[in-house]
Amino acid sequence: MPPFPHTLKERVTGVLTLHELAAYLRVADKTIYGLAQRGLMPEFKVGGQWRFRRSDVEAWVEAQTTRTPRTSRARTSTRRRGEP
Repeated sequence: MPPFPHTLKERVTGVLTLHELAAYLRVADKTIYGLAQRGLMPEFKVGGQWRFRRSDVEAWVEAQTTRTPRTSRARTSTRRRGEP
């Protein structure tokens, strides 16, 4: 994973908040919230707020990127545009 400007809190604990993780992965906060809510990424709650262990997230990202690539579905139709 690319270098990440650690916050002091994350350097000490190895734990990211939802907002810190969203910035790290360069996605919206609501994307992380949705993944966590559906149990699709490693998470835990502290006082009702989502937390993410950096080591767990890095392993999760690695697992996501080592999947078999999707094959593109080429159009197999021989119809021309505008034909029924």
